[in-house]
Amino acid sequence: MTLAAHGLVVVAQAVLLLLLGPFVLGLIRKVKALLQSRRGPRLWQPYADMAKLFRKEPVVSTTTSWLFTATPYIVFASSLAAGLLVPMFVSTTPLNFAGNIIALVYVLAIGTFFLILAGLDAGSAFGGMGSSREAIITTLAEPAMILSIFAIALTSGSTNLSTIVHKSAQQGLLGASPSHMMALAALFIVTLAETGRVPVDNPATHLELTMVHEAMVLEYSGRYLALIEWASGIKLLVFLTLLANVFGPWGIATTRTGTALAVGLGAYLLKIAGLAVLIGVIESMFAKLRLFRVPEFLGLAFVLALLALVFFYILGG
Repeated sequence: MTLAAHGLVVVAQAVLLLLLGPFVLGLIRKVKALLQSRRGPRLWQPYADMAKLFRKEPVVSTTTSWLFTATPYIVFASSLAAGLLVPMFVSTTPLNFAGNIIALVYVLAIGTFFLILAGLDAGSAFGGMGSSREAIITTLAEPAMILSIFAIALTSGSTNLSTIVHKSAQQGLLGASPSHMMALAALFIVTLAETGRVPVDNPATHLELTMVHEAMVLEYSGRYLALIEWASGIKLLVFLTLLANVFGPWGIATTRTGTALAVGLGAYLLKIAGLAVLIGVIESMFAKLRLFRVPEFLGLAFVLALLALVFFYILGG
């Protein structure tokens, strides 16, 4: 691939991440509203909300340090960088190198780490409570995430996401196996936990006894809050992209022809929209778990991911 073509892929994927992140949030809210017999917000409401926040001057507590003001930019940059590590509509990622599946986990962890510190930096009781809860959830979710993707990496013989997606796309439906199904279920549970969705967290609530992510960002306003909300949408899109392309890469472009790229983009948008609708349905059907039940829920994800590895070796790959 030429340098110019690689640059176009980087720009195209970055633009998709920036544009589709808020849209996914809007689609989930719309689905939940329709299932609850409400009109609900418009699909582009997240864009309008962020535009309004960017125009507002942020209010920063005098007790905070540089960490508080730097965190929104770090969280946004880490989410965008993680998105460039994952194949979207073409099987080759913009940041393509050996072992990028491990880098993906740590890049996402950077944003979470600084967000936890920022929640503590404000010195509020809610921020400290949300940070401690987020630390517990992240500690339990990341091992399951690594194991679930490693189960697919063993099948492809590589930790490179481009290689994994490319080989899975060539196998098609024949690549589905009990190991893959368990890994898919584990990663879906991790997606709900890492992105603060029901039943682990509820992004629509401000009840102090149940807040996790919202408690950490409670002190933010203006452009800082806009960047964090934008980063949340991008992070959710990254996890949905992993689910769509690592476990169901049908339609993704494996060549650089115009037709393949168009089909890959269309298939990607359909898969992401379908997963967003599924999350909206789940959030309308289930209530948020009690906090002491969350470790059990994430423990299920870890067990499923571990069983995926066991079944891989039992069934001979």
